[in-house]
Amino acid sequence: MRPSRLLLVIAAVVLLAYGAIEAQDNLAERLAPAARAALAEAPPLPLEKLVVAIQVPATWELGRISAVALGRDATALVLQRGDKADPVIVVDRAGRVMRSWGKGMFKIPHSIKVDADGNVWTTDAGDGLVMKFTSDGKKLQEIALKDAPVGRDCGFPSAAVNNFIDACGTTDITFLPGGRLFLTDGYGKMRVLEYSENGERIRAWGGRGERPGQFLVPHGLAYDGKSVLFVADRDNGRLQRFDLSGRYLGDWSHLGRVGAIAFDGGVLWAATTVRPESAQPGAAGSSWVIKVDPSTGKILGKTETTNADFLDIGANGDIVAGAVGTRFTLYRPTR
Repeated sequence: MRPSRLLLVIAAVVLLAYGAIEAQDNLAERLAPAARAALAEAPPLPLEKLVVAIQVPATWELGRISAVALGRDATALVLQRGDKADPVIVVDRAGRVMRSWGKGMFKIPHSIKVDADGNVWTTDAGDGLVMKFTSDGKKLQEIALKDAPVGRDCGFPSAAVNNFIDACGTTDITFLPGGRLFLTDGYGKMRVLEYSENGERIRAWGGRGERPGQFLVPHGLAYDGKSVLFVADRDNGRLQRFDLSGRYLGDWSHLGRVGAIAFDGGVLWAATTVRPESAQPGAAGSSWVIKVDPSTGKILGKTETTNADFLDIGANGDIVAGAVGTRFTLYRPTR
């Protein structure tokens, strides 16, 4: 390709990326008043905040922590993006490294979850690969999307957005009885996919857009244990609800820019970002962990956090959300 033509292509991609950012800012501006009002009415949650600093070995250098999950053995499983340490790092609640694995296995590590049997699952925003491991890192299974877009067809096609290069993959995973899995293809075709226990695709729905059942970066998933699947439609500023066959049940657009969700004890939890009233276009908002009534969408409580990229609930009720540098935050119920 001639240099002049290459520059035109790069310019077009950058303009597309910044056009998407501007559209998201406009949407955030329209939805922000309702989110601010709902958040203002919510009481503080009775949670104790504990910042966990990972005791990084001298030979390591961590990149961005993209997600943290709580293990069944009082450990935390950290997924990070630096190439000078293993992507999956298991630490105790004091931040001491217990074990690690996964170097060379990821393109853009995105989400990490632990299923009911203690197996560890990861998603990859770069190529869509979903992997299942034992708790000590033995690889058991992988699911490849096979029809993920590439290059300019990606959700984020260049480094101009979020420092991603060809971000075309999966963002989150949730588990149902009988080994069924639901995935969000958040940076590719922007859809929800269902798989069987043996990794065979059952169905998919969604696609890029703002209409009911469409998505603009579906970033998080949660299952209510009965019949409802919640999807954090992050860049559309809403939380959509579906039955398990993909039928649209409704949405809430007063919860902010929800990036992660979890269901525990009959309650929906979310990590969200709410744009402050005085913010300039493109300015970062404040991030919160919120407790949500899954029937009405009412915010039942709130506590501030550092970002809304991930959220997990431990068996003892601990909540993990928010990371800065080599630290992540635990929230423990005080009553």
